[in-house]
Amino acid sequence: MTTPAIPWISADEVYRRVSFGDAVQAYHRDLRAGVDPAKDLPKHIDNVHRGQVLLMPTQSEEFLGVKVVTVAPGNPELGLERIQGHYLLFDTPTLTPIAIMDGVALTTLRTPAVSAAAADLLAPEECEHMVIFGYGPQAWGHVEALRSIRDIKRITLVARNKDRAQVLANQVTESGIPTTVGSADDVKDAQLIVAATTAREPVFDGSLAPIDSCVMAVGSHELDARELDSGLIARSQVIVEDIGHVQIEGGDIMMAIGDGAITLDHVSTIRELVTGAVEVDRTRTRVFKSSGMPWEDLVIAAEVFRRG
Repeated sequence: MTTPAIPWISADEVYRRVSFGDAVQAYHRDLRAGVDPAKDLPKHIDNVHRGQVLLMPTQSEEFLGVKVVTVAPGNPELGLERIQGHYLLFDTPTLTPIAIMDGVALTTLRTPAVSAAAADLLAPEECEHMVIFGYGPQAWGHVEALRSIRDIKRITLVARNKDRAQVLANQVTESGIPTTVGSADDVKDAQLIVAATTAREPVFDGSLAPIDSCVMAVGSHELDARELDSGLIARSQVIVEDIGHVQIEGGDIMMAIGDGAITLDHVSTIRELVTGAVEVDRTRTRVFKSSGMPWEDLVIAAEVFRRG
C-alpha cells in the first residue's frame, strides 16, 4: 500500500489562512465550547547540546497534534533563528497524519494571539500607548495581534540592543503605528505592556505600571526566570494559562510566591476569564502570564487545516 504524501503548510500559508484576529476569536470560541487547559497533555522540555528541545503533544475530539521545536540561544549570532521546528497534525479517529506545518509560524501566531485573547478582556478600551520589551518575532507578533483588538496610537520598544530595536521600530512605523525606541520608564503611561524577552530578571519597575493597564509576560518558561517583579504581581489581578502549568513553568508567578508576595489563590485562569467565571477587576493592574501550552498550538493548527 502506498502511503499518500502528507501536505506541507508553509509559514506564508499559515499566515494567509489564519490572521491574528481569527486566532483570537478561535481561542474565545474553543474555550467557551469546553477546551480545558487543565486536561492538556504534558509538555516535555529537555536540555541538549547548545540549547533545548521542546515536545508538545495534545489532542481533541477531532485532532491530535505534536509540535517539536528547538531553542538555540546562540543561533542569532550565527545568522540563524533562535527557535526552529515543525507541527504534525493527525486526525483523532484513526491517528492518521494529515498535515505538517511550519512550527515557528504557528508559535509566532499562537503566542501573541493567546495574549490578545486575554487582553481583549483585560485591557482598557482606549489604548493610546503600548510598550514592548524585546525586538524579535514575538515583539512583531504582539504588535499585529494587539492591533487586531485595539486601536493603538503609538508604540515604544525597549531592548538592550537599540540598533535591532530601531529596525523593528521602523518596520512598525511603516505599517501605520508611530514607533520609537525608549526606556523601561516609558511604561508609566502605557495601557498595554508586553514583555517578550529572554531576561531572567524583571525588565521594568512594576510600580510604574498604571492601574488601568494590561501587562503580558510571555518570554520565560522556567521557574528561575521572570520578567515581572513580585510587587507588580502582588498588586495586580493575575491571569495564567493553567494553575498546574504555572507551577511548572511560571517563574514570574512562582518566584512571587517564593518571595511571600502572593499565594496560588491570587491567580485565575484564562478559561475562567473567557467563560465569565472570573470578572475583570478594573480597580487594579491586570497581568497575563503565558509560557505556552500544547492546547494553544492545536487550536491554531486545527484552524489552519480547516481553512485549507
